[in-house]
Amino acid sequence: MASIQNRNNVWQVRIRIKGFPTLVRSFDSRKAAQVWANEKDNEQLRGIYRDESDAQKTTLSHLIDRYLADVTPLMKGAAEDQYKLRAIQQRTLSNLPISKLTPTLLAQHRDLRLQAVSNGTVIRELAYISSVFNHARREWGVNIPNPVALVRKPSSPQGRNRILKSEEMAALFAELTPFGRRSPWMQPIVEIALETAMRRGELLALQWKHINLQEQVAILQTTKNGDRRIVPLSVKAVATFAALPRNDDGRVFPMSSCAVSAAFDRAAERAGLIDLHFHDLRHTAITLMATKLPNLIELAAVSGHKSLKMLQRYYHPSPQALALKLG
Repeated sequence: MASIQNRNNVWQVRIRIKGFPTLVRSFDSRKAAQVWANEKDNEQLRGIYRDESDAQKTTLSHLIDRYLADVTPLMKGAAEDQYKLRAIQQRTLSNLPISKLTPTLLAQHRDLRLQAVSNGTVIRELAYISSVFNHARREWGVNIPNPVALVRKPSSPQGRNRILKSEEMAALFAELTPFGRRSPWMQPIVEIALETAMRRGELLALQWKHINLQEQVAILQTTKNGDRRIVPLSVKAVATFAALPRNDDGRVFPMSSCAVSAAFDRAAERAGLIDLHFHDLRHTAITLMATKLPNLIELAAVSGHKSLKMLQRYYHPSPQALALKLG
């Protein structure tokens, strides 16, 4: 039998069921509390009630720990996923029992984060939390509804269209010239990114056994969309690869994704380049390639896009150049 009480503007439901520990949950409104209490009463009457006592002791941080141990290592973006999930564990809501993670609390977390980070970052954080909950429900018998499902997501940000101009490239490369404590790998990795339109993760996964300089190709064994891709190499790309020293572990670029991003951001700041991300190199490369490969099917084969709609997000032709073509 369920009892509902108001304690400091919080509606608390207490359910005593023979053979199970007392179940207690709090809600922001009496209506939500009554709905949940009715649901548990119905489960008891139908004989399908499941014990939720573990959910009162298990925090979101505990779930994330298990997810990092069991699930993340099997995923392609394991390193980045681990970094993002560890960051979520630093948030206050990660210390709460999952039974107390209501949609209202998550909405408050969303609004607080939106004051500090972009919409896209918040959308990704909510997606990570949702994935952890869904996996816990499917695989670990966690009997708690996914609260993220009822939280309004921020509007998706518009796609970026930041393209490096020639003078900006010159300024960036000047700040990437290796000396002192600057990494000797940053200038060549940026050169290859601009010549091939490879993603940061694809570049860092490259091994020398994947590169054939005689045939001017680099083989990407695993890409973002899951397919193997053969990337043609320009003469400049071949020369850049040929000048690189060989690393003992076989990797072409022996750096972590975080190190690349940090070094790139520092160089962009020194060069006075505003709002420039490493991934903008891919936008720039594809836009430059389009002048050499006007056939979009060929361009998509190089970039690895499965649809022309996705390719459109990266190909940013100059209106002035199009006007000249029109005559």
